[in-house]
Amino acid sequence: MSQGRTLNVDMPITVKTYDIDFMGIVSNISYIRWMEDLRLKFLEVHYSLQKLMADMIVPILNHTQIDYKKPIRIHDEVIGSIWMEKYDSSGWVANMEFIVNGKTAAAGAQGGVFINIATMKRSDPPEGIKKKYEDALQC
Repeated sequence: MSQGRTLNVDMPITVKTYDIDFMGIVSNISYIRWMEDLRLKFLEVHYSLQKLMADMIVPILNHTQIDYKKPIRIHDEVIGSIWMEKYDSSGWVANMEFIVNGKTAAAGAQGGVFINIATMKRSDPPEGIKKKYEDALQC
C-alpha cells in the first residue's frame, strides 16, 4: 500500500484509439470511464460486487471531480491509482490519480453513499469492508 493511501489499488490503463480526440489527446470522458474501471478494480480487490449484492447494499455515486494536469496521448503508459479517503455511515470518498512517466497527469475524487437494494434507502456500509478500512487506518 502506498504511504497515506488507505486500501490503495494500482492498475495499468491502456489508452485506446476511441479514447483520443481529434488532437490526439485523451478525451475528458475517458477519464470518467477510467474512474469507473478503478472503482470496479477496487471492489474486485477489497470487497467484490458479488458480496455487496449478497449484502443487499450497493455504493451509489453522487459526486465526481477531476483536475487535468497534463495531456495523455495514445502511446502513453498510464497507471491509475485509487484509495479511500473516507468510508463511514455518512458515505465514502475515493481519491484517484493517473500517472504517466512518474508524473500526475490527472487527479480526482468520487464520492457517494450506500443504498439498501430492498428498501432503496440509504444504508451503512457493509461490515466486512468497513472493518477492512478501519483496520487499514490503524496500520
